Amino acid sequence: MRIDYHMHFEYGNYTLEWAKGFFESGRRRAIDEIGIAEHSHGFIEFKELYYKELVLDQSPVGQFQRKWLASNKFKYSLSDYFQFMNQLKQQGYAAKIGIEVCNFHDHEAVRAILDEYPFDYIIGSIHFLNGWGYDASDLQFVWQDYRLQDIYEWYTAEVESLCSSGLFDILGHPFNVRLFKHFPDFDVSPYLERAACALQKSGMAIDINTGTLYRYPVQEISPYPDFMRMAKQYDLPIVLSSDAHKPEDCGRHIDDAKAYAESFGYDRVLVFSQRKAQSVPLT
Repeated sequence: MRIDYHMHFEYGNYTLEWAKGFFESGRRRAIDEIGIAEHSHGFIEFKELYYKELVLDQSPVGQFQRKWLASNKFKYSLSDYFQFMNQLKQQGYAAKIGIEVCNFHDHEAVRAILDEYPFDYIIGSIHFLNGWGYDASDLQFVWQDYRLQDIYEWYTAEVESLCSSGLFDILGHPFNVRLFKHFPDFDVSPYLERAACALQKSGMAIDINTGTLYRYPVQEISPYPDFMRMAKQYDLPIVLSSDAHKPEDCGRHIDDAKAYAESFGYDRVLVFSQRKAQSVPLT
C-alpha cells in the first residue's frame, strides 16, 4: 500500500476548495491512503500548553516566538476539525484523521485533550528544545550558542520522554536536527540507540518523511541513513509521509521514500484506524 500520513491543511482554511487539492495530488501520485495530521498549534485546546512551554521573554528568541504564536495559530477547535473531516468523507474524500502534537512536558494535560477525540493515529514530534523552536528558519542564529552534542542529548531525551508518555503512535521526522546542515563530528550512535530502544519499548512507528528533502536546506529524507539502520536493527515499524503543507505537495517524493525504506530492508508499512495498527505490504 502507498500511504501519505503526514500533511497539514493549516496554510488554508477548512473548506472543500482548499482540501480537495491534496486529494487530487494524491490521486495523481497513486496514493492509496491519505492521513491528515494537523499541528497541535492549530487548535485552541493546546494554546495554554504552548504559552507554558515556549520561551516568550524579551530575548530575540522570546520575541520571535511570541509573534509566531500570535500569527494564525489556534484557529479552530478539535471539534471543528472532526466536523470538517467528516464533511470531507461525506463528499467522497476519505482520509484518516490524525494529529501532530509537539513535545509538551505536561503529558497528563495532553492526554486529557487527546482522549476526548477518536483519532486514527497520533504523531508526536520534537519541535522545541528547552523552549526554543529549533526548526524555525528565523531562529537559526541560536544554534551557535550551543554545542551540537548537547543538542543531540536534548533531542534524544525528548524522544525518550515522548515514548514513555504512552500517548503517541508515531515519531514524526526522526532526528531532523540535521535540517540546517549541522552535522556532528562525534559518535552519534549512543543517541540513535537510546532513541531506537525507547521507540521499540513504546511500540511506536517512525515517520519516513520527505519534507526535509524538499522543504529544508539539508535536502534529505528523515530519518537519515544512520538512524534508518538502527531502526531496522530494532525492527521499528514505519509510515511514509510527505509533510505536505500545500495541496501540490501531497504524495511528493513518496516513491523516493518507498525506495529509501526498501534499501534498508523494509517491505511493510503500518496503516492505522482508531489507534489500531495493521502491517501491510509496501507497494
